[in-house]
Amino acid sequence: MSTQPPYPGRRPRTTFQPRFTLGLLYLVAFFVLYCLLIAAPALIEVANDVPPGPEQQEAAARAAKEAVQSRLWMAGLAALVTTALGIRARVLPGATRS
Repeated sequence: MSTQPPYPGRRPRTTFQPRFTLGLLYLVAFFVLYCLLIAAPALIEVANDVPPGPEQQEAAARAAKEAVQSRLWMAGLAALVTTALGIRARVLPGATRS
């Protein structure tokens, strides 16, 4: 039996594998997740202490900004490490080589 392609001279068709794009999407998703985890305790505290209304919304925005602003680098570093480890361990769908 011959193992030649059906059309000599043509290269086999390649499939589109957006590993870089998926890596960036995972990085952004993990960054948002870690920012939410950093802001969650401050938001829970505001929800328990401030009565519902426009004051609560303003206090929640201020508390979240203060909580995340000083730890933004931590969320970025954690997102980068998580994405790298996920790709290295081959657990992130679509980001691994077949």
